[in-house]
Amino acid sequence: MKSNPIKKVLILVSILAIPGFLFFYLLPHFAKNRYKSLPIFGQKIVASTFHSVKGKKIPDTIYHLVPDFKLINQHNDTVSWKSLENKIVVLNLFYAEATGQHTNKYIKQLSDGYEQKPLVKFLSVSVDPADKSKIKEFADGFKAKEGKWDFLAGDTTQTYPLIKQGLLLDVIEDDSKEKPSFIFSNKILLIDNLHRIRGIYDADNAEANAKLEDEIKVLIAEYLRNVKDGR
Repeated sequence: MKSNPIKKVLILVSILAIPGFLFFYLLPHFAKNRYKSLPIFGQKIVASTFHSVKGKKIPDTIYHLVPDFKLINQHNDTVSWKSLENKIVVLNLFYAEATGQHTNKYIKQLSDGYEQKPLVKFLSVSVDPADKSKIKEFADGFKAKEGKWDFLAGDTTQTYPLIKQGLLLDVIEDDSKEKPSFIFSNKILLIDNLHRIRGIYDADNAEANAKLEDEIKVLIAEYLRNVKDGR
């Protein structure tokens, strides 16, 4: 029994049409999710105001923000949100007397990779007020680029409320011995230009580091998209 040539043609056309369908219909769907918005960490409060989406009233959300601060860097300059306006910030905690400095070594690699990208800044905040007199030499040891990676220090009355309430990290000073030591969160934060925490990463975890590197790029894409849309 001879096969129907018209049937063969229809089958062939159907097979050839499938890749086109996938490209024109499924690919745009996935492309929209390529830069899935990062979460926003911290307490969220539903506001009494609304915005409209396709005619539907949606309650506004007030997100946790890292409060403003004024800390001195290794160049004896004051660093605050004003000096970091419209910047994406990668932040970690440290103190100069700690052994290893693995996190700062990693931040060194990251900051060197973003040396020519002024949108991204790096901050390392000391948990030890005694570091105020050491951060210049300490930063020089990492060859921290001026304007790219700032080491910040201040009194605990300034830094600890910022760390605990603002950055949502832990720090404890153990002053039971002659020389105090510090226990603190070995985390890296990703903070957007609106001062919202968009990522918290375990500095000792290779997978978390890879995720941070990917999500810095996602946040850059989000920022540029918002600028283009006038948001």
